Amino acid sequence: MPLLLTAGSLAILFAAAAGVVFASSGKASLQEVSEGLTCQCGCGLTVANCNHPQCEFSVPTRVQIETMIAQGIGRDQIIGFFRTKYGEKILSAPTREGFNLLAWIIPFAAVFAGCFVIVGAIFRWRAEQAIETKAFANGPSAYDPELKHRLEQEIREQR
Repeated sequence: MPLLLTAGSLAILFAAAAGVVFASSGKASLQEVSEGLTCQCGCGLTVANCNHPQCEFSVPTRVQIETMIAQGIGRDQIIGFFRTKYGEKILSAPTREGFNLLAWIIPFAAVFAGCFVIVGAIFRWRAEQAIETKAFANGPSAYDPELKHRLEQEIREQR
């Protein structure tokens, strides 16, 4: 009996294989954890990317992270430890909860609102232009009947 693999069964097979690979690599890495923490030496970079060779903060922090990983502590617990010790300023990205949620939402909302305002201004400008063009297409009489009457009266007086 020949083995037939359909596209659906291939997709399930690849998904299962990917799940096994990711499940086996569940241990946190130094790079992964240190990317989540901001160096406190003043460089403004993450602990993983601090460009000071003998940094007084990132070098001992990396050693401490390695020790915690060797003890089997996970990424979230390590970052939680440093967050408790140093506060929110240690995190390289704001948390997605509470007031910090605004730091994730406001930039996208501002871009959306800006696009909305620009598109609205363009439509309003084009509508005003169309009204003016239509009003002056037939001359001033189509725009203002009082002006037409006054112009006709002035022309008769000059003759």
